[in-house]
Order: sequence, then C-alpha cells, then structure tokens
Amino acid sequence: MEKYLKFDMHCHTKEGSVDGKVMIEDYIKTLKEKGFGGMLVTDHDSYDGYREWKRRIKGKRHKDFIVLKGVEYDTMDCGHMIIVMPEGVKLRILEMRGLPVLALIQIVHYFGGIIGPAHPYGEKYVSMIRTRRKKGMIDLIMKQVDFVEIFNACENADVNRAAVRLASKYKKPGLGGSDAHRKDCVGKGYACLPSWIQSESDLIKYVKSRPHIACGGSFYHRTTKEKIGRLNKVLVNSFFVYNKVGGWAKSHKRTKELKKY
Repeated sequence: MEKYLKFDMHCHTKEGSVDGKVMIEDYIKTLKEKGFGGMLVTDHDSYDGYREWKRRIKGKRHKDFIVLKGVEYDTMDCGHMIIVMPEGVKLRILEMRGLPVLALIQIVHYFGGIIGPAHPYGEKYVSMIRTRRKKGMIDLIMKQVDFVEIFNACENADVNRAAVRLASKYKKPGLGGSDAHRKDCVGKGYACLPSWIQSESDLIKYVKSRPHIACGGSFYHRTTKEKIGRLNKVLVNSFFVYNKVGGWAKSHKRTKELKKY
C-alpha cells in the first residue's frame, strides 16, 4: 500500500518573504513536530528561503524531511500564482514580480514547470477571481494552469469551498497549505502526497497526472485582516500600490531578462 506524507504547500520564511516571521529551520522543526514529511517553500517573488536551506541545512540536518522549491509570484493582472520549476532550472525572471499572467504561464510551461492560482477567491489584488473579473479571461487562464490551491488556512471556509468548485469545474488537482507567515500558523494547511515525491520533478509529474490530491487543515484566526477589521481595506489598497510600484521598478530588469528567453 502506497505511503502518503503531509506537506505544507504554501510556506513563507523570514529569509525569503518581507512579511515572513519564521526562519526556515524553525519552520521545518515545527512541521516535523506536527507529523509532516515535507514542505514547499513559496516565498514572495524570492527563492532566498530555499537558498538558506540549500546552503546551510541540506545534507547536515533534517535529512528525514523533504524541502521543495517553489515561489509565490505577484502577477501584474491576476493576483498571486504558485510556481514549481524542475530542480536545476533557475529563472531570475521569477524573482521579478509584475509579469502578466499569460506570459508567466508560457514561461513556466516552456521550462517544464507547473503553475496555479493561490487562494483564487481571496482578497482583491492578490487573488485571481477578484482581480480578473472578466469571465472569458478566467476561462482562458484556468484552461492553462496546472492546479488550484483549494485549501488555504488563512482564508475562510467560503473562499476555500469556492476554490474547490473552481478546481472541479476545470478538472484540476488541488493543493493545500497554511500560507503561514507566523509560527502559530505553520502546518495548519496540508496536501497528502506519496512518499516517493523527493524532488520538484517528482511533484510536477504527480500534479500533471491530475490525480485527486487530498487536502485539508484548520483555519488560522489571527491573520492581520482579522485583527484590523475594516482597516483591512486600506491595507489591501496599499498592497495594490506597493505591487504596482514594485512591478514598475523591476520593468527594465524584467525586459532585459526576457530577451534571454
């Protein structure tokens, strides 16, 4: 009988995310204490958390735990996308936020990776549905992505149920994760993956086969948006400005990098 392990598939580290509060080794220790077998590092437009793992921890400590490299990319027009590339593929463009989603999908697929929307019904400007309202565009995007995040511990039950329906409609596998930025949220979301998944290529192969992936967890009720209430609207609009300015600031570097492809 095939053995399955719990993976937290949406993880932000202090080394890689500007709003991350948990060092990657502390993240691993906490997940191991909770019975997890692995994690997907998905820092915002950065691989720095994974680099810390690779440089200072891999092969020395936590040899019984699987750490996979991913990224949560801020698109110009479609919120956040989770991306996994094959090991050995290094694309600097994935650390330069601001690409339009259709161009991003093409790049990811050209180099053998997979891509899917994070929390697609979440907050405005960070989620696909609330950023892309045109039905035709959503249909076009969904036909090209590889999976949908169907459980996110930092969202509510209605948001996650809507994501499940979206994945089912387009026959896409689902992934689940905590989206943790703080220690008390680590491991609150998970996906069950077979134990033979030891690398990014293994994960890509498994997701592309479109199996049903069991996901679940519990909800985190100490998110910033819950703490500040109505002021969250100000925070959301501030993020819109931050993302646009940040994307504009990297436009020259993105253009230069794209010419290589």
